[in-house]
Amino acid sequence: MKVVFEIVSFHLVVVAAFESFYSGLNVHPQCFQLQSIFLSPLLQDAQRVSNRLARILVLTRLDDAFDKGILLRSQADISSWHSRGSFGTWRKLSTFGKVCQFMGDRIVSIEWQSLAGAEFMSTPVSPLLTDLYQLAMMEAYLDQGMTETAVFELFVRRLPEKRAFLMVAGLEQALTYLETLRFTPEEIDWLGRGGRFRSSTLDYLAALRFTGDVHAMPEGTIFFPNEPILRITAPLPVAQLVETRLMNILHYQILVASKAARAVLAAPGKLLVDFGLRRAHGAEAGLMAARASYLAGFAGTATVLADELFGIPSFGTMAHSFIEAHDDESAAFEHFATSRPNNLTFLIDTYDSVTAARKIVTLAPRLKARGITIRSVRIDSGDLVALSKQVRAILDQGGLADVGIFASGGLDEEAAADLLARGAALTGFGLGTSLTTSADAPSVDCVYKLQEYAGVARRKHSVGKTTWPGRKQVWRCYGSDGRMAGDVLSLESDNQSGEPLLAPVMRSGQRIGPASGLSEARARAARELARLPESLRQLDGKAMYPVEVGGALTGLAAEVDRRLAAHAVSG
Repeated sequence: MKVVFEIVSFHLVVVAAFESFYSGLNVHPQCFQLQSIFLSPLLQDAQRVSNRLARILVLTRLDDAFDKGILLRSQADISSWHSRGSFGTWRKLSTFGKVCQFMGDRIVSIEWQSLAGAEFMSTPVSPLLTDLYQLAMMEAYLDQGMTETAVFELFVRRLPEKRAFLMVAGLEQALTYLETLRFTPEEIDWLGRGGRFRSSTLDYLAALRFTGDVHAMPEGTIFFPNEPILRITAPLPVAQLVETRLMNILHYQILVASKAARAVLAAPGKLLVDFGLRRAHGAEAGLMAARASYLAGFAGTATVLADELFGIPSFGTMAHSFIEAHDDESAAFEHFATSRPNNLTFLIDTYDSVTAARKIVTLAPRLKARGITIRSVRIDSGDLVALSKQVRAILDQGGLADVGIFASGGLDEEAAADLLARGAALTGFGLGTSLTTSADAPSVDCVYKLQEYAGVARRKHSVGKTTWPGRKQVWRCYGSDGRMAGDVLSLESDNQSGEPLLAPVMRSGQRIGPASGLSEARARAARELARLPESLRQLDGKAMYPVEVGGALTGLAAEVDRRLAAHAVSG
């Protein structure tokens, strides 16, 4: 038997080549009793990047590994994960489309990616998923020796129409991206063959790791224009490179979380479920939408993979095709109930919702005798106010008062609020396309700007796009009723009264403490929504929240302006 060790994308992987693979998978139990002295150098190398990434997959038996995956991690890593309590499971090897590569009867490599607790989003993205100008600027910086520390901040310039606030989401995936940032030898070779970059630049990229600091607002935090939600402090070329992907991750989840938060405010106490995967703009977007909407307060998602990856409760009913495939609607209901008796929901508007509701009442006693309880019915079309009232009356008269009525079909938060205001007898809503595309506000003016380089404050002065210079902090004040009363935006060194919102989350490329769990972020989002002033809870978005700019910040801005003016004159 041959055992090969290699580090792939910072993940320490045990790649085993089994003799007689097809003849019973017989592996001597002692063959994986590896000496720590042999593993130690590899562990240390991985831990220099991040002790969260020093993970060893140990295949004691291939069939066992396919069933559940067996792993060994550093003691520090195990402790940090256990401090989170329930931290999920590692992604099963069998869930990958291409797990093993074979050479004859020997396994020569295994594609493996850890499931980072319940926060794993997707396979680490190549750093080539960026704008070309990021790499071009990196080379220009390197040519000039401009590798000193830079500070960039990510913020939103202005709110979209009908938005009174935004909600932070996506930080976990952003930090995972920074942790795993590296160019593979194949990517360096590809860049070299293209002839666009000099060998010195390629050497820099080959050794590149994120070793900087990160400050951020925690996920679930409410924020407002010009308030930095993320600050990157790192060597200038590296801080520049990460811009595109950080914005890509954070911008979208902020959009969806903010829209989902509006739905939570519009339909308090109602069951809200993400139905939007099929029309999301890609697979990653669908998963991000499930995560962001759950963070903001949705009860769950129809996206099955989001359940496995993040532990988000998954909800599913049936499609019209199941009813249509039967000649008799009642038979379709009964067949479905027999196969899927748990959390049973019937779709009743394939033909006529009122008639179907009566069929449900007739069927219910037979199902109850078999221990099957109907949880709810779903209406996907028609006059939802009138139909919900009619169906509610039929169900109540038939002894099914506990059966809920769930609505779907092109709904958004404003439609939900309108239906409830008009007296619809609905217990929940499925939001799909409008949620995952953030249809009424499909983008926000999210930017990532240089605020300091080599210890000197920097500022953009374009018309309509002027930035505040320096490293900043946001302090939030609350009224006597516990509601948000106003924020102060100023320099980090300017001690203001109130609760500081940005906190250090990464230092020298490593996380500070264990990752914040999705449940923690969800609880924070609920607290934040509860502390919104009543004016900001309205869907019209007309209310303005006060954000004061501190004197220290305005003073620094004036100083930067004077310096720039002096250089302009001398130049």
